Amino acid sequence: MARPKADLAPAEAIRALADGEGRLAIRVTPGARSESVAVADGRVVIKVRVKPEDGKANAAVLALLAEALGIATSRLHMLRGATGRDKLVQIEL
Repeated sequence: MARPKADLAPAEAIRALADGEGRLAIRVTPGARSESVAVADGRVVIKVRVKPEDGKANAAVLALLAEALGIATSRLHMLRGATGRDKLVQIEL
C-alpha cells in the first residue's frame, strides 16, 4: 500500500513568512507519523517521517519544503539549526 501524499501549505503562505532576503524560520518534527508542511504562529512547521540520523532528517526537510514551494531542492540552503528543531533556511530568489 502506498504512503499518503504529504499535506502541504500553499506556497504563497510559506513565501509570505520569508524576510526580504529570503530567510525562512522553520520548526521541524522528525520521526512523525505523517509528513506535512503547515503555517502556524508566524513560522513554518514541517513534519517528516525520517529519524534525525546523519543529516537524513535535514535532507528530508529541505526536500519537502522544496516540494511545497515548487522549486528545486538546490535552491534551499540551511543557514542555522542543523542539529536542532528550530532552523533558518535561505530561499534563493
